[in-house]
Amino acid sequence: MKMIWHLLWRKGQLLSIYTLAHNPNMTQLSEGGPVAVLPPLWVRCDSLDPEGICWLGAEPIKASNNITGMNLHTVTSKGPVAGKTIENLGDLIKIHKGRHSSAIATKGSAQYNLYESATVENSIIESESKVYVDFTWHNVDKILQTPPLTSAATLNIQLEPGDPQSPVYQVYKELDFLLVLVESLKTGMTEWPETLESRTAVELVQELLNDLKNKLNGIGVATKKEVEKVQSDVAVVDFSIQSFLTLSLRGDLDFAEQLWCSMRKSVSSYQDIVDCFTLLIQSLKHGDVQPWIHRGSSSSLSKLIQQSYYGHMESVSLSGLAPIHMLIEIGLEKMKRDYINCFIGQELATLNYLEYFISSSVDLQEQVHRVQKLHHILEIVASCNAFLNLKHENLYPLTQHCLKYYKENPWNMQHVFQLPIRPSFIHEFYQNSHPQMWKVEISSGHGPKEVKTVWQVTTKPPVPHAIFADSDLPLETTVIGSGEEALYFITMVSCSLVHFI
Repeated sequence: MKMIWHLLWRKGQLLSIYTLAHNPNMTQLSEGGPVAVLPPLWVRCDSLDPEGICWLGAEPIKASNNITGMNLHTVTSKGPVAGKTIENLGDLIKIHKGRHSSAIATKGSAQYNLYESATVENSIIESESKVYVDFTWHNVDKILQTPPLTSAATLNIQLEPGDPQSPVYQVYKELDFLLVLVESLKTGMTEWPETLESRTAVELVQELLNDLKNKLNGIGVATKKEVEKVQSDVAVVDFSIQSFLTLSLRGDLDFAEQLWCSMRKSVSSYQDIVDCFTLLIQSLKHGDVQPWIHRGSSSSLSKLIQQSYYGHMESVSLSGLAPIHMLIEIGLEKMKRDYINCFIGQELATLNYLEYFISSSVDLQEQVHRVQKLHHILEIVASCNAFLNLKHENLYPLTQHCLKYYKENPWNMQHVFQLPIRPSFIHEFYQNSHPQMWKVEISSGHGPKEVKTVWQVTTKPPVPHAIFADSDLPLETTVIGSGEEALYFITMVSCSLVHFI
């Protein structure tokens, strides 16, 4: 213990020297010239003393061009401790008034992990994605006070695409297959995902062509119920996109889109793609089928289909990367229409605002990367709707914010998107939860003479170098006690003013 106190004394001595060096009254140190302002000084401590000091700091106070004093900081930290054993607000105010006697004001801050609170079918979501909400408010009533509905609140959303819990997970799987194909254009190698169909790709394409032949010959016209079943099978992606927004199923899939749906679930090799396109092109040349395609489709396959209407088709090479290129084109066009249908259908964006993401004026790989951005936005909006019950009032500004960000920045799944929100919209998700962080600032004075006492609890160790009661606890550990009792690490920042003038 003597060694600990000796080390603290030496560190305090360093702060004293720093303070004296800034005192304009110490003319013997300044040699008659103006006092040079040094950067703030922070001294790291190991928190082994009884108070648990982990930092000591000193910061010059300036008025105009003069140094008028020094703000001395002491940061202490301890824990983990049970929430019911921590100080009350009255005790903290007494500690503050013991140093500063002027009138005080209080400000609260809190952070909650909403993904930890949200449930799907009565089960807790397990996800690498993060959705936090930060609150700030004035006039704190008590320690660990639940943020009042008058608080300023901001959602912080960091979602990693591909979460199986996502309501648009099937859309992600479709996009992922498209990205695999694009990667093969660069590397010449393809890691084929596991097929979703027991039948081969050629069998599925042949079945699709047979249906077209029968319709062309007026044989076996499908009933309305059968049509709905086919649409449901080939448009599972559309249903996934729209289920969180309760939109009707997109039922206008053209032949190229149905072909993409069949092939992306069944191809397992480069040869599968070649065989499927060979089968299709032969049917087009012989006039066996006359597929319907969307007006304005610009893929290579769509152009061939249009030419087949007039009985004159250009020769097509199915060697090298050409077949993969053709498959990417039809998948890309299909997914663009899916996203347009979703965002415009729910009035979350206009076609003009989506133009950057669906433009065909850039190369194929860049088009896919822009669609990847659009999917990330869809993941964010869909998850906020499904798990937090956010409606159009909040989803619209969130969508606009995400679109603006991705028009100006590359794809980044680590980016944290922020949305100011009224606490009443998310009250049910945090009112009975433990905060990840809760803080109160007790302040008095104004301007250069303002002083603060900050008291904070966190569920994770607040500083990397401090030694706590449980020294084996990893730094990233979140501590939750047994039952409903949370365990917290407590950090307190107190300051004292030293006036020179």
